[in-house]
Amino acid sequence: MPVPRPLRERCREFLGIDGEIRYIFPAMTCGGGAGFVFVVTGDQVSVISTGSLSRSTPKSIWGSYPRGTRIGPVETGVGASFEFAGAVFEVDDEYVPVVNAADAEVFARDSLPRDPLPDL
Repeated sequence: MPVPRPLRERCREFLGIDGEIRYIFPAMTCGGGAGFVFVVTGDQVSVISTGSLSRSTPKSIWGSYPRGTRIGPVETGVGASFEFAGAVFEVDDEYVPVVNAADAEVFARDSLPRDPLPDL
């Protein structure tokens, strides 16, 4: 499920990003509480805090990490969760493929599907 365009644009403006956002997905601290948005570009992974009352309004930058930082793996079962930068986050099931694709782009590039129209 794609992140709504207004959230994508708010994150772009908040971070001052001119380039492409490769991946973006919402997450929460494990057990509820604060909301976050992970924004992955070609050179960094930014984690934006949205606070405890909103999942769509950027409040502060929780952290910025080099693009070579692994986000997952995502543990599934009772809920989808992953550990990142010493914290445990929960993510809705529909965003698990987004986390996996973001990691695969850097760590398992050969596992990604080939571009069907590479000349465009």
